[in-house]
Amino acid sequence: MAGVARFVASSLAPAAQRFAPQAAAGVLRQILEIAIDGYQRFPGAEQIAESKLGRSGGDAQLAIDAVIDQHIRLAGVQGFVTSVGGLVTLPVSLPANLTGIAVVQARMVAAIAHLRGYDLDDPRVRTAVITCMLGEEGVLDRLKKSSLPTSPLAIATAPVFDPELDRQVSGEVVAELIARISGKRMALTITRRVPLLGGAVGAGVDGWSTYRIGEYADKSLVRRIRRPIEP
Repeated sequence: MAGVARFVASSLAPAAQRFAPQAAAGVLRQILEIAIDGYQRFPGAEQIAESKLGRSGGDAQLAIDAVIDQHIRLAGVQGFVTSVGGLVTLPVSLPANLTGIAVVQARMVAAIAHLRGYDLDDPRVRTAVITCMLGEEGVLDRLKKSSLPTSPLAIATAPVFDPELDRQVSGEVVAELIARISGKRMALTITRRVPLLGGAVGAGVDGWSTYRIGEYADKSLVRRIRRPIEP
């Protein structure tokens, strides 16, 4: 077990030191742009959302359920980073496995936001999308510690965009992503000697975290009713 701990520590430390809050914000901005706009053969969030909405007969909740299900399966497929067009060559300065799962989860949350009536071009909404990637437990824990000031819904509907909050949230999310990847590496190291078990654990970790984030986004980003502009 001591060897496992050293492995995780040696893997985590260089990545954690590389991403100061401002750098983390830049990385998350790249990931969000890819998730929302798409990349090569990887469709963007709005395209995915509208496709699911059409197949669900215009029922937004059914479309959201389909979006979550699709991304759970995508996250759980072993080698999905290389199987989805272009993801392995993404121009993002994070390890490929971390970047891949981050883009998949960000696209899922952004698609949910779109289906709930949020404008994905609004920087406040983009910060809220990033915040949802912490998951419910991650957000609640940070609210208790005051390292996060408010909820994704409050961020998305705030009167103005707060660049400092965006940097703060980005730093928290990158740290969370690195911690998740390190936790998965520990599990895979422990199960490496058991045939087929390592692959099942890796798929299960990514699929489960994607499910939890999808459910949290579904619950947090309530339907936004846009009021008509008065003459």
